[in-house]
Amino acid sequence: MTKTVLFATAAVLALSVGAASAKPVASQHGTKAHALKGADRAASILYDQSSNDSGIGIVSQNFESSFDIYDAMAADDFTVPKGSKWKISEVDAFGVYFNGSGPARDENVTFYKDSGGLPGTAVKSYTAAGADSFGSFTIPIKKPAKLKAGTYWVSVQANLDFSAGGEWGWENQSTVEGNAAAWQNPGDGFGTGCTSWTAETTCIPDGQGDHMFTLRGKSR
Repeated sequence: MTKTVLFATAAVLALSVGAASAKPVASQHGTKAHALKGADRAASILYDQSSNDSGIGIVSQNFESSFDIYDAMAADDFTVPKGSKWKISEVDAFGVYFNGSGPARDENVTFYKDSGGLPGTAVKSYTAAGADSFGSFTIPIKKPAKLKAGTYWVSVQANLDFSAGGEWGWENQSTVEGNAAAWQNPGDGFGTGCTSWTAETTCIPDGQGDHMFTLRGKSR
């Protein structure tokens, strides 16, 4: 049976998915990402990490002001190959809604430089309303992110009020590519102590360590 896992204190409390909790939860088991809609098939796939769904969604969300302490972000890394330059015009993020059915108002997409295996300095940041397929987002980057060779991180965060639409979880995959995913909850509402970027499996032990996403655009 599908269940949720609450990290509100050091204790871990199991909740039935059939009843929405009074407070946000950090992850949900038994989830499966939906297929995308509206992807720009004319844009080349620059990076693809969209298979091996683990059935676990990790919250990455900007909540309403009354739940600010639960605001959380997840990020995952990718590498632009040596000798290449990428213009990223679309980010596809595979996810799910729980404790409600959404939809998100829009999504925040941020690209970071790598800093010792975690997100470092932000290099590009966008807010856009992507095509929403039950929590899987096709997010257009109207002013493409231009990245030269190197390792970067991308974060996708849903802008969604818990009271209106529940939560959005970025779906984990069962394999790790490059560095394990990172996560932060600056207000520490989930009681993990991860108030800055930390390896996600340290913050949320039931996570699998990577997220499902695709980057589209042009390479030269």
